[in-house]
Amino acid sequence: MPSFSYIAIDAKNQKISGSITAGDRGEALKQLDRKGLRPTKLTVQDAKKALPKKEKPKRPAVAKKPAVKGEDETGRIKLKKAEVILFTEELSDMLAAGLQLEPALRSMENRQQSGNLKKVSQKIRALVRDGTAFSKALDMISPSFGPLYVNMAAAGEASGALDTILLRQAHYLKTIGDLQNKVILALIYPAFLVVAGLVVSGIFVTTLIPQLSTLLDSVPGATMPAGAVFMLAVTNFVSKWWWVMLIIVLAAALAFKGWKDVEANKPVWDRAKLKIPLIGAVTRDRFFVQFLETMSNLVGNGLTLLRSLDLTRNATQNLHFKEELNGVIEKVGDGRALSSSLKRSGEFPDLLIDMVTVGEQTGQIDVALRKAAERYDKELNNSLQRIMALLMPTVLILISILVGMMVYLLLTAIFQTIDTLG
Repeated sequence: MPSFSYIAIDAKNQKISGSITAGDRGEALKQLDRKGLRPTKLTVQDAKKALPKKEKPKRPAVAKKPAVKGEDETGRIKLKKAEVILFTEELSDMLAAGLQLEPALRSMENRQQSGNLKKVSQKIRALVRDGTAFSKALDMISPSFGPLYVNMAAAGEASGALDTILLRQAHYLKTIGDLQNKVILALIYPAFLVVAGLVVSGIFVTTLIPQLSTLLDSVPGATMPAGAVFMLAVTNFVSKWWWVMLIIVLAAALAFKGWKDVEANKPVWDRAKLKIPLIGAVTRDRFFVQFLETMSNLVGNGLTLLRSLDLTRNATQNLHFKEELNGVIEKVGDGRALSSSLKRSGEFPDLLIDMVTVGEQTGQIDVALRKAAERYDKELNNSLQRIMALLMPTVLILISILVGMMVYLLLTAIFQTIDTLG
């Protein structure tokens, strides 16, 4: 059996060293763990006797037994958004305080509250202790972190700024969560208005207008207004053929989903989303903030510009922007400046390019990228506020037009009936 030399921290936070004999690195780490030691360095003393390197653990296969509550069909543990944010904040705080990754995960594993968060910490720590990268362990244990989170963690590992990346990721997740809550709260009143408007319209079309039509038919020479006739015809058509319309809508939705899920069409759809009014501007500003913050963190922690661009591209979810970053990486790899490469892309605004140019000229590109990220973060907040400000009056105007049209048609028919009777 090979021997391992180690340097570790004991229960009194004192650094000690020694050697142990174990079958492999994982077993050596388990022995140190049982002794209450937190290893900071572990090396093989006799490499010739060491066993062959273990293969990297693969994602668990589909479980044969029924999925446990809180787990998906592959056995990975599902977390709530609040749990993901809590995990990220706690881990980033511990790493910023000077703890190594494995001891920090152990502290989270020893928390008093039981639940999925404790299980996730335990399983991730076991994989990290056995040599698996933290970002890969996240993807293997829980689907709730998502590809963006995993790639950001990989970028943090590569740059040595995992605590900073996680802290920013926690801020990003909380911002998105707050935005979703604001949207839900803001939509409650408009949704109530829409439902009320549809109910009133339904009463007009299904009850009042048919009764008025019956009354007008009993009066010689009385005619129903053209608008009421049209609405009555539409109502009769919908009541007769609603199932055909439902089938058509479902077929169209399934066809669109099938088209959208084709790999070749995903960049086209991501490009089309950028042209949607209001939503497109929010998507662009969100990408710029993520791109600039990630680049500033990576470059500021010593990574080369090319490597930083590669990791940032992997963390980008919009496939259209990912293709644009492929072109930028190719140009930077050919020796061109980042600012000129971004300009040739045509997708990056002039203000962003000017700030990158200033950073290149002053030799402080990470500072320039961070300032640009702050500026576009403000632009993103402004875009979101504009959407929220326009949402309420737009819904009110539409509902007012709908109900007003119904009332106008009904009153017109009533007055026409009165004139005919007179």
